[in-house]
Amino acid sequence: MTILNFNGKGKLYILTFYLLPFAVFAQKKDDLFKRLKAIHNNGVTYYNTDGINFTSQTFTNAFTEKDLKYVYRKYAIGNEDAKVKDNTLPYNNYSVVKSIKITDSLSETSSYYFIEDKQKMVTVICFSYFENPGKQFEHSFIDLIVEDKIPMNVFEDKRIDSIDFAGRKIQLSNSCYWTNVNTVQCPYYGEMNWSVHQTRESATKAIQNQLALTKTRKGLKLISEEEVDVIFEHTPAKARKVVYGFTGLTNLAVKTSGGKTLTAYYVACEVRNNYVSCVMSFWNNDQINESGLPPLLEKVMQLPK
Repeated sequence: MTILNFNGKGKLYILTFYLLPFAVFAQKKDDLFKRLKAIHNNGVTYYNTDGINFTSQTFTNAFTEKDLKYVYRKYAIGNEDAKVKDNTLPYNNYSVVKSIKITDSLSETSSYYFIEDKQKMVTVICFSYFENPGKQFEHSFIDLIVEDKIPMNVFEDKRIDSIDFAGRKIQLSNSCYWTNVNTVQCPYYGEMNWSVHQTRESATKAIQNQLALTKTRKGLKLISEEEVDVIFEHTPAKARKVVYGFTGLTNLAVKTSGGKTLTAYYVACEVRNNYVSCVMSFWNNDQINESGLPPLLEKVMQLPK
């Protein structure tokens, strides 16, 4: 998965990856838009809702065989990949599905749509999952994106002074920045990523997959793992606390951060009539307050005394 760093500054953290489970598309768009967040960056729009990441990008190329080959290469689509026309969509299109096995029990599936939009250009929409792709979800968002029906309040400003955290505005320091949609990094103050879900099952599956994926990273070693009690957004909850170490002297994250261990909390909890999956992390040489947490994590979570 692509790791974005929108300003390229500050201390490097190990980005805890988004989880991409299947989610049922909400029939009420107003409810869906409460869970949807998006951000524009360098011609690509990044979206997140119900634990699913997806992107859209428009190319000035025409929807011809020659021009499509150029667009395919941008997404590492080769001649061997089957390109299928989806006749249930009201647009001229080709779709491609690719799957990568990560572990014996975890695979990542990417679902690409190459669409001739209303301006006769090519819009590419890509969905990523760790479960089976949901066609109803995909088709609904294809319509919203191509027809430009997503409201502006869904989109985050690239410059951060505050964030909408699952319906609550949180003020941040001016050193914080986005590394992906719904992923905030505050050098020496911590990092967190989150997604808003319709169901508890979706949120729980999200953090389970994210933990499983993180454990596959090269140069990473598990030091400890335990379930702990926390207060998350004023609600008692259980969190999976994991401490990671690193192997090899050439690990870029360790060299850049100067830290030796990374502590992460994985939480799935009901928050303001929705469910939130959230992963919060910090290095051992970050600013750790008396609460046992760095400033960013303190804004959403407390440890019982």
